[in-house]
Amino acid sequence: MRQWSKAASKAILAAMVLLLAAGCGSSPSSGDNAEGERVQLTMQAWGNPAELKVYQKALDAFTKENPQIHVKLVPVPSDQYEQKLLTSLQGNRGPDVFYSSEPTMSRLIEAGQVEPLTEFLQSEESYVKVDEFPEGLWGPARKEGEIYGLPPDINPIVLYYNKKVFEEAGVKSPQEYYDDGRWNWDAFREVTGQLKAAGKQGFIMENWWAHWYSWVWSNGGRIFDEQGKFVLNENEPAKEAFTFMHDLVQDGNAVYAGSLPKGQGADAMFMSGQVGMLAAGRWLEPLFTQNKSIEFDYIAFPSNTGKKEPVAVPAAYFAVNSKNPHVKEAMKFVSFYVSKQGQEIRLADGGNAIAAISGADEAIMSKSTIEHTSYLSEARDDGFTHGSNMAYDAQIPGLNKDITEIIDLMFLGKQDAQTTVVKVTEKIRAALK
Repeated sequence: MRQWSKAASKAILAAMVLLLAAGCGSSPSSGDNAEGERVQLTMQAWGNPAELKVYQKALDAFTKENPQIHVKLVPVPSDQYEQKLLTSLQGNRGPDVFYSSEPTMSRLIEAGQVEPLTEFLQSEESYVKVDEFPEGLWGPARKEGEIYGLPPDINPIVLYYNKKVFEEAGVKSPQEYYDDGRWNWDAFREVTGQLKAAGKQGFIMENWWAHWYSWVWSNGGRIFDEQGKFVLNENEPAKEAFTFMHDLVQDGNAVYAGSLPKGQGADAMFMSGQVGMLAAGRWLEPLFTQNKSIEFDYIAFPSNTGKKEPVAVPAAYFAVNSKNPHVKEAMKFVSFYVSKQGQEIRLADGGNAIAAISGADEAIMSKSTIEHTSYLSEARDDGFTHGSNMAYDAQIPGLNKDITEIIDLMFLGKQDAQTTVVKVTEKIRAALK
Protein backbone atom coordinates (compact mmCIF):
# COMPACT_ATOMS: atom_id res chain seq x y z
CA MET A 1 0.00 0.00 0.00
CA ARG A 2 2.81 2.39 0.94
CA GLN A 3 4.67 1.62 -2.32
CA TRP A 4 1.53 2.48 -4.31
CA SER A 5 1.15 5.74 -2.40
CA LYS A 6 4.70 6.81 -3.22
CA ALA A 7 4.14 6.07 -6.91
CA ALA A 8 0.85 7.90 -6.87
CA SER A 9 2.45 10.87 -5.14
CA LYS A 10 5.17 11.01 -7.77
CA ALA A 11 2.58 10.85 -10.53
CA ILE A 12 0.50 13.60 -8.97
CA LEU A 13 3.60 15.78 -8.50
CA ALA A 14 4.61 15.28 -12.13
CA ALA A 15 1.10 16.18 -13.29
CA MET A 16 1.16 19.36 -11.20
CA VAL A 17 4.46 20.39 -12.74
CA LEU A 18 3.05 19.86 -16.21
CA LEU A 19 -0.07 21.85 -15.38
CA LEU A 20 1.96 24.71 -13.97
CA ALA A 21 4.15 24.72 -17.05
CA ALA A 22 1.11 24.78 -19.31
CA GLY A 23 -0.39 27.61 -17.25
CA CYS A 24 2.76 29.69 -17.59
CA GLY A 25 2.76 29.04 -21.32
CA SER A 26 -0.63 30.70 -21.79
CA SER A 27 0.00 33.73 -19.59
CA PRO A 28 -2.00 36.77 -20.76
CA SER A 29 1.02 39.01 -20.41
CA SER A 30 3.40 36.98 -22.52
CA GLY A 31 1.26 35.48 -25.25
CA ASP A 32 3.77 32.62 -25.52
CA ASN A 33 2.46 29.17 -26.39
CA ALA A 34 3.68 25.63 -26.25
CA GLU A 35 5.44 24.45 -29.37
CA GLY A 36 2.90 23.56 -32.03
CA GLU A 37 -0.11 24.83 -30.10
CA ARG A 38 -2.70 26.59 -32.28
CA VAL A 39 -3.98 29.88 -30.86
CA GLN A 40 -7.69 30.61 -31.28
CA LEU A 41 -8.75 34.27 -31.53
CA THR A 42 -12.20 35.80 -31.99
CA MET A 43 -12.83 38.96 -34.01
CA GLN A 44 -16.08 40.88 -33.51
CA ALA A 45 -17.22 43.22 -36.30
CA TRP A 46 -20.32 44.77 -37.84
CA GLY A 47 -21.22 44.58 -41.52
CA ASN A 48 -23.60 43.23 -44.11
CA PRO A 49 -22.98 39.79 -45.71
CA ALA A 50 -20.88 41.27 -48.52
CA GLU A 51 -18.69 43.17 -46.06
CA LEU A 52 -18.22 40.09 -43.89
CA LYS A 53 -16.91 38.18 -46.90
CA VAL A 54 -14.36 40.95 -47.43
CA TYR A 55 -13.26 40.74 -43.79
CA GLN A 56 -12.87 36.98 -44.12
CA LYS A 57 -10.40 37.40 -46.97
CA ALA A 58 -7.97 39.09 -44.60
CA LEU A 59 -8.51 36.45 -41.91
CA ASP A 60 -7.74 33.65 -44.36
CA ALA A 61 -4.65 35.43 -45.69
CA PHE A 62 -3.32 35.98 -42.17
CA THR A 63 -3.81 32.33 -41.21
CA LYS A 64 -2.04 31.25 -44.38
CA GLU A 65 1.02 33.25 -43.28
CA ASN A 66 0.59 32.36 -39.60
CA PRO A 67 -0.85 28.81 -39.48
CA GLN A 68 -0.42 28.64 -35.70
CA ILE A 69 -3.02 31.42 -35.25
CA HIS A 70 -6.67 30.97 -36.22
CA VAL A 71 -9.14 33.88 -36.13
CA LYS A 72 -12.89 33.30 -36.01
CA LEU A 73 -15.14 36.12 -37.28
CA VAL A 74 -18.06 36.94 -34.98
CA PRO A 75 -20.51 39.26 -36.80
CA VAL A 76 -22.95 41.44 -34.83
CA PRO A 77 -25.67 43.64 -36.40
CA SER A 78 -24.83 47.35 -36.37
CA ASP A 79 -27.87 48.36 -34.33
CA GLN A 80 -26.90 45.95 -31.53
CA TYR A 81 -23.15 46.22 -31.85
CA GLU A 82 -22.07 48.74 -29.22
CA GLN A 83 -24.31 47.38 -26.48
CA LYS A 84 -23.20 43.78 -27.08
CA LEU A 85 -19.55 44.78 -27.17
CA LEU A 86 -19.67 46.78 -23.95
CA THR A 87 -21.70 44.10 -22.17
CA SER A 88 -19.32 41.30 -23.18
CA LEU A 89 -16.23 43.28 -22.18
CA GLN A 90 -17.71 44.13 -18.79
CA GLY A 91 -18.86 40.56 -18.20
CA ASN A 92 -16.64 37.70 -19.22
CA ARG A 93 -13.69 38.20 -21.52
CA GLY A 94 -15.45 39.32 -24.70
CA PRO A 95 -13.92 39.11 -28.20
CA ASP A 96 -10.13 39.05 -28.49
CA VAL A 97 -10.05 41.76 -31.16
CA PHE A 98 -12.87 43.97 -32.31
CA TYR A 99 -14.08 46.99 -34.25
CA SER A 100 -14.96 50.08 -32.23
CA SER A 101 -16.60 53.38 -33.19
CA GLU A 102 -14.83 56.64 -32.36
CA PRO A 103 -16.91 57.60 -29.27
CA THR A 104 -16.81 54.03 -27.90
CA MET A 105 -13.02 53.98 -28.21
CA SER A 106 -12.69 56.74 -25.62
CA ARG A 107 -14.85 54.82 -23.15
CA LEU A 108 -12.85 51.61 -23.61
CA ILE A 109 -9.54 53.37 -23.01
CA GLU A 110 -10.89 55.07 -19.90
CA ALA A 111 -12.13 51.72 -18.57
CA GLY A 112 -8.80 49.98 -19.29
CA GLN A 113 -10.47 47.46 -21.59
CA VAL A 114 -8.13 47.84 -24.59
CA GLU A 115 -4.47 46.93 -24.79
CA PRO A 116 -1.78 49.59 -25.56
CA LEU A 117 -0.26 48.92 -28.99
CA THR A 118 2.58 51.44 -29.31
CA GLU A 119 5.43 49.19 -28.18
CA PHE A 120 4.34 46.30 -30.40
CA LEU A 121 3.99 48.61 -33.43
CA GLN A 122 7.65 49.54 -32.99
CA SER A 123 8.72 45.88 -33.06
CA GLU A 124 9.82 43.81 -36.05
CA GLU A 125 6.77 41.56 -35.66
CA SER A 126 4.33 44.32 -36.56
CA TYR A 127 3.12 44.44 -40.16
CA VAL A 128 2.56 48.22 -39.97
CA LYS A 129 4.24 51.25 -38.39
CA VAL A 130 2.78 54.32 -36.73
CA ASP A 131 4.20 56.80 -39.23
CA GLU A 132 2.30 55.14 -42.11
CA PHE A 133 -0.96 56.73 -40.86
CA PRO A 134 -1.86 60.41 -41.35
CA GLU A 135 -1.81 62.32 -38.07
CA GLY A 136 -5.48 63.27 -38.18
CA LEU A 137 -6.67 59.65 -38.09
CA TRP A 138 -5.65 58.84 -34.52
CA GLY A 139 -8.42 60.81 -32.86
CA PRO A 140 -9.70 59.10 -29.68
CA ALA A 141 -7.50 56.03 -30.25
CA ARG A 142 -4.42 57.86 -28.98
CA LYS A 143 -4.24 59.15 -25.42
CA GLU A 144 -1.22 60.72 -23.75
CA GLY A 145 1.02 59.45 -26.55
CA GLU A 146 -0.16 55.84 -26.28
CA ILE A 147 -2.00 54.18 -29.19
CA TYR A 148 -4.90 51.85 -28.36
CA GLY A 149 -6.58 51.30 -31.73
CA LEU A 150 -5.73 51.28 -35.45
CA PRO A 151 -8.00 52.45 -38.30
CA PRO A 152 -8.54 49.51 -40.70
CA ASP A 153 -9.91 51.81 -43.43
CA ILE A 154 -11.60 55.19 -43.51
CA ASN A 155 -14.25 57.24 -45.32
CA PRO A 156 -13.35 60.91 -45.77
CA ILE A 157 -16.33 63.12 -46.63
CA VAL A 158 -16.53 64.51 -50.16
CA LEU A 159 -19.34 65.81 -52.35
CA TYR A 160 -20.95 63.58 -54.96
CA TYR A 161 -22.50 65.36 -57.93
CA ASN A 162 -24.79 63.96 -60.61
CA LYS A 163 -23.31 64.97 -63.97
CA LYS A 164 -26.55 64.43 -65.89
CA VAL A 165 -28.53 66.64 -63.54
CA PHE A 166 -26.04 69.48 -64.03
CA GLU A 167 -25.90 69.02 -67.80
CA GLU A 168 -29.67 68.84 -68.27
CA ALA A 169 -30.14 71.95 -66.14
CA GLY A 170 -27.42 73.79 -68.07
CA VAL A 171 -25.44 74.40 -64.87
CA LYS A 172 -21.67 74.66 -64.77
CA SER A 173 -20.19 71.63 -62.96
CA PRO A 174 -18.37 71.88 -59.62
CA GLN A 175 -15.21 70.57 -61.29
CA GLU A 176 -15.25 73.50 -63.72
CA TYR A 177 -15.47 75.93 -60.81
CA TYR A 178 -12.67 74.03 -59.09
CA ASP A 179 -10.45 74.18 -62.17
CA ASP A 180 -11.05 77.94 -62.35
CA GLY A 181 -10.03 78.31 -58.72
CA ARG A 182 -13.52 79.46 -57.73
CA TRP A 183 -15.01 76.47 -55.92
CA ASN A 184 -16.11 78.39 -52.81
CA TRP A 185 -19.32 79.13 -50.90
CA ASP A 186 -20.48 81.68 -53.49
CA ALA A 187 -20.11 79.08 -56.24
CA PHE A 188 -21.96 76.53 -54.13
CA ARG A 189 -24.85 78.93 -53.57
CA GLU A 190 -24.85 79.74 -57.27
CA VAL A 191 -25.07 76.16 -58.56
CA THR A 192 -27.60 75.04 -55.95
CA GLY A 193 -29.75 78.08 -56.78
CA GLN A 194 -29.59 77.31 -60.50
CA LEU A 195 -30.51 73.68 -59.91
CA LYS A 196 -33.45 74.82 -57.80
CA ALA A 197 -34.58 77.14 -60.61
CA ALA A 198 -34.42 74.16 -62.98
CA GLY A 199 -36.86 72.22 -60.77
CA LYS A 200 -34.25 70.13 -58.96
CA GLN A 201 -32.96 70.00 -55.41
CA GLY A 202 -29.48 71.49 -55.19
CA PHE A 203 -28.10 69.63 -52.18
CA ILE A 204 -29.16 67.23 -49.43
CA MET A 205 -28.20 68.67 -46.04
CA GLU A 206 -27.68 66.00 -43.39
CA ASN A 207 -27.31 66.45 -39.66
CA TRP A 208 -24.38 64.59 -38.22
CA TRP A 209 -20.90 65.49 -37.03
CA ALA A 210 -19.06 64.81 -40.30
CA HIS A 211 -21.25 67.28 -42.18
CA TRP A 212 -21.33 70.27 -39.88
CA TYR A 213 -17.68 70.00 -38.90
CA SER A 214 -16.73 69.90 -42.61
CA TRP A 215 -18.76 73.04 -43.33
CA VAL A 216 -17.29 74.86 -40.32
CA TRP A 217 -13.74 73.91 -41.30
CA SER A 218 -14.35 74.90 -44.94
CA ASN A 219 -14.63 78.51 -43.70
CA GLY A 220 -11.50 78.24 -41.57
CA GLY A 221 -13.75 78.01 -38.51
CA ARG A 222 -13.35 75.97 -35.36
CA ILE A 223 -15.76 74.53 -32.81
CA PHE A 224 -12.76 73.08 -30.97
CA ASP A 225 -9.24 74.24 -31.79
CA GLU A 226 -6.15 72.18 -32.54
CA GLN A 227 -5.54 71.65 -28.81
CA GLY A 228 -9.11 70.50 -28.15
CA LYS A 229 -10.18 73.77 -26.51
CA PHE A 230 -13.79 74.82 -27.08
CA VAL A 231 -13.81 78.06 -29.11
CA LEU A 232 -17.11 78.20 -31.05
CA ASN A 233 -18.53 81.03 -28.97
CA GLU A 234 -15.64 83.33 -29.95
CA ASN A 235 -14.90 82.01 -33.45
CA GLU A 236 -16.60 84.16 -36.09
CA PRO A 237 -15.83 81.88 -39.10
CA ALA A 238 -17.54 79.00 -37.28
CA LYS A 239 -20.60 81.15 -36.53
CA GLU A 240 -20.70 82.16 -40.20
CA ALA A 241 -20.75 78.47 -41.15
CA PHE A 242 -23.84 77.86 -38.99
CA THR A 243 -25.54 80.79 -40.73
CA PHE A 244 -24.49 79.43 -44.12
CA MET A 245 -25.94 75.98 -43.39
CA HIS A 246 -29.14 77.50 -41.99
CA ASP A 247 -29.62 79.77 -44.99
CA LEU A 248 -29.01 77.02 -47.55
CA VAL A 249 -31.97 75.08 -46.15
CA GLN A 250 -34.26 78.03 -45.43
CA ASP A 251 -33.64 79.59 -48.87
CA GLY A 252 -34.39 76.28 -50.58
CA ASN A 253 -30.92 75.77 -52.06
CA ALA A 254 -30.71 72.60 -49.96
CA VAL A 255 -33.30 70.22 -48.58
CA TYR A 256 -32.89 68.86 -45.06
CA ALA A 257 -32.71 65.06 -45.00
CA GLY A 258 -34.53 65.06 -41.66
CA SER A 259 -37.60 66.61 -43.26
CA LEU A 260 -37.88 64.17 -46.17
CA PRO A 261 -40.93 61.87 -46.31
CA LYS A 262 -40.43 58.47 -44.73
CA GLY A 263 -38.68 56.10 -47.12
CA GLN A 264 -37.23 58.89 -49.28
CA GLY A 265 -33.49 58.91 -48.71
CA ALA A 266 -30.67 61.03 -50.09
CA ASP A 267 -29.20 58.13 -52.10
CA ALA A 268 -32.54 57.36 -53.80
CA MET A 269 -33.06 61.03 -54.69
CA PHE A 270 -29.57 61.19 -56.16
CA MET A 271 -30.04 58.09 -58.31
CA SER A 272 -33.44 59.25 -59.56
CA GLY A 273 -32.03 62.59 -60.70
CA GLN A 274 -33.96 64.69 -58.19
CA VAL A 275 -30.90 66.24 -56.55
CA GLY A 276 -27.60 67.51 -57.88
CA MET A 277 -25.27 66.97 -54.90
CA LEU A 278 -24.91 65.19 -51.58
CA ALA A 279 -22.08 64.69 -49.09
CA ALA A 280 -20.85 61.25 -48.06
CA GLY A 281 -17.85 58.95 -47.93
CA ARG A 282 -17.05 56.23 -50.44
CA TRP A 283 -19.77 53.96 -49.04
CA LEU A 284 -22.22 55.15 -51.73
CA GLU A 285 -19.89 54.48 -54.67
CA PRO A 286 -20.75 50.76 -55.11
CA LEU A 287 -24.47 51.51 -55.07
CA PHE A 288 -24.20 54.36 -57.55
CA THR A 289 -21.79 52.47 -59.81
CA GLN A 290 -24.27 49.61 -60.17
CA ASN A 291 -26.90 52.07 -61.41
CA LYS A 292 -26.00 52.49 -65.09
CA SER A 293 -28.52 55.30 -65.55
CA ILE A 294 -26.47 57.86 -63.62
CA GLU A 295 -23.10 59.48 -64.18
CA PHE A 296 -21.40 60.97 -61.14
CA ASP A 297 -18.10 62.21 -59.83
CA TYR A 298 -16.48 63.47 -56.64
CA ILE A 299 -15.59 67.03 -55.77
CA ALA A 300 -13.95 68.43 -52.64
CA PHE A 301 -15.93 70.55 -50.18
CA PRO A 302 -15.91 74.18 -51.38
CA SER A 303 -13.23 76.11 -49.49
CA ASN A 304 -14.21 79.63 -48.47
CA THR A 305 -10.69 80.63 -47.45
CA GLY A 306 -8.85 80.28 -50.76
CA LYS A 307 -6.82 77.34 -49.48
CA LYS A 308 -7.31 73.64 -48.83
CA GLU A 309 -9.20 73.07 -45.59
CA PRO A 310 -9.68 69.82 -43.62
CA VAL A 311 -12.82 67.71 -43.77
CA ALA A 312 -14.28 65.08 -41.48
CA VAL A 313 -13.00 61.51 -41.81
CA PRO A 314 -15.39 58.91 -40.35
CA ALA A 315 -13.39 55.95 -39.12
CA ALA A 316 -13.58 52.87 -36.97
CA TYR A 317 -10.78 51.44 -34.86
CA PHE A 318 -9.46 47.92 -34.53
CA ALA A 319 -8.46 47.12 -30.95
CA VAL A 320 -7.20 44.29 -28.73
CA ASN A 321 -9.10 43.23 -25.63
CA SER A 322 -6.92 43.79 -22.54
CA LYS A 323 -8.24 40.50 -21.05
CA ASN A 324 -7.12 38.56 -24.11
CA PRO A 325 -4.92 35.58 -23.05
CA HIS A 326 -2.99 35.79 -26.34
CA VAL A 327 -2.09 39.46 -26.54
CA LYS A 328 1.00 39.05 -28.70
CA GLU A 329 -0.81 37.00 -31.35
CA ALA A 330 -3.81 39.36 -31.30
CA MET A 331 -1.56 42.39 -31.85
CA LYS A 332 0.15 40.64 -34.73
CA PHE A 333 -3.20 39.94 -36.37
CA VAL A 334 -4.45 43.50 -35.85
CA SER A 335 -1.25 44.92 -37.39
CA PHE A 336 -1.67 42.62 -40.41
CA TYR A 337 -5.35 43.50 -40.88
CA VAL A 338 -4.68 47.27 -41.09
CA SER A 339 -1.36 47.02 -42.97
CA LYS A 340 -0.85 47.76 -46.66
CA GLN A 341 -1.09 44.03 -47.35
CA GLY A 342 -4.24 43.59 -45.29
CA GLN A 343 -5.98 46.63 -46.75
CA GLU A 344 -5.18 45.57 -50.30
CA ILE A 345 -6.58 42.09 -49.66
CA ARG A 346 -9.84 43.56 -48.35
CA LEU A 347 -10.32 46.48 -50.73
CA ALA A 348 -8.46 45.81 -53.99
CA ASP A 349 -11.48 44.24 -55.70
CA GLY A 350 -13.51 47.38 -55.09
CA GLY A 351 -14.95 48.60 -51.85
CA ASN A 352 -16.91 51.13 -49.90
CA ALA A 353 -13.94 52.78 -48.14
CA ILE A 354 -10.36 53.80 -48.84
CA ALA A 355 -7.14 52.73 -47.21
CA ALA A 356 -6.09 54.41 -43.99
CA ILE A 357 -2.51 54.45 -45.30
CA SER A 358 -1.43 55.94 -48.61
CA GLY A 359 0.77 52.96 -49.51
CA ALA A 360 -2.30 50.92 -50.45
CA ASP A 361 -3.96 53.59 -52.62
CA GLU A 362 -2.69 52.40 -55.98
CA ALA A 363 -3.94 48.83 -55.63
CA ILE A 364 -7.26 49.85 -54.07
CA MET A 365 -8.30 52.84 -56.14
CA SER A 366 -7.19 51.40 -59.50
CA LYS A 367 -10.47 49.44 -59.69
CA SER A 368 -12.61 52.55 -59.26
CA THR A 369 -14.22 53.90 -62.44
CA ILE A 370 -14.77 57.36 -60.91
CA GLU A 371 -12.56 60.07 -62.41
CA HIS A 372 -11.61 62.12 -59.36
CA THR A 373 -11.01 59.58 -56.59
CA SER A 374 -7.94 61.64 -55.67
CA TYR A 375 -10.24 63.93 -53.67
CA LEU A 376 -10.81 61.01 -51.28
CA SER A 377 -7.12 60.44 -50.56
CA GLU A 378 -6.45 64.18 -50.27
CA ALA A 379 -9.28 64.48 -47.75
CA ARG A 380 -7.83 61.56 -45.77
CA ASP A 381 -4.38 63.11 -45.59
CA ASP A 382 -5.68 66.51 -44.42
CA GLY A 383 -8.77 65.52 -42.43
CA PHE A 384 -9.66 64.60 -38.85
CA THR A 385 -11.64 61.81 -37.26
CA HIS A 386 -14.36 62.21 -34.65
CA GLY A 387 -12.71 62.47 -31.27
CA SER A 388 -9.66 64.29 -32.61
CA ASN A 389 -8.94 67.60 -30.87
CA MET A 390 -10.70 69.40 -33.72
CA ALA A 391 -13.86 67.29 -33.18
CA TYR A 392 -13.45 66.73 -29.48
CA ASP A 393 -17.12 66.18 -28.59
CA ALA A 394 -16.79 62.42 -29.26
CA GLN A 395 -14.55 62.21 -26.20
CA ILE A 396 -17.51 63.08 -23.95
CA PRO A 397 -20.27 60.43 -23.74
CA GLY A 398 -23.64 61.68 -24.98
CA LEU A 399 -22.45 65.13 -26.06
CA ASN A 400 -22.60 64.49 -29.80
CA LYS A 401 -26.21 63.33 -29.53
CA ASP A 402 -27.14 66.50 -27.63
CA ILE A 403 -25.45 68.75 -30.22
CA THR A 404 -27.18 66.91 -33.07
CA GLU A 405 -30.59 67.44 -31.47
CA ILE A 406 -29.97 71.19 -31.15
CA ILE A 407 -28.85 71.53 -34.77
CA ASP A 408 -31.87 69.52 -35.91
CA LEU A 409 -34.11 72.36 -34.70
CA MET A 410 -32.15 74.80 -36.86
CA PHE A 411 -32.52 72.73 -40.00
CA LEU A 412 -36.23 72.27 -39.30
CA GLY A 413 -36.61 76.06 -39.19
CA LYS A 414 -37.54 76.14 -35.50
CA GLN A 415 -34.62 78.34 -34.47
CA ASP A 416 -32.11 80.59 -36.22
CA ALA A 417 -28.36 80.08 -36.52
CA GLN A 418 -27.49 82.53 -33.74
CA THR A 419 -29.77 80.78 -31.26
CA THR A 420 -28.33 77.44 -32.33
CA VAL A 421 -24.76 78.59 -31.65
CA VAL A 422 -25.80 79.86 -28.20
CA LYS A 423 -27.50 76.57 -27.32
CA VAL A 424 -24.61 74.46 -28.62
CA THR A 425 -22.22 76.61 -26.61
CA GLU A 426 -24.25 76.14 -23.42
CA LYS A 427 -24.47 72.39 -23.94
CA ILE A 428 -20.75 71.94 -24.57
CA ARG A 429 -19.73 74.16 -21.64
CA ALA A 430 -21.98 72.19 -19.31
CA ALA A 431 -20.50 68.90 -20.55
CA LEU A 432 -16.93 70.13 -20.08
CA LYS A 433 -17.42 71.07 -16.42
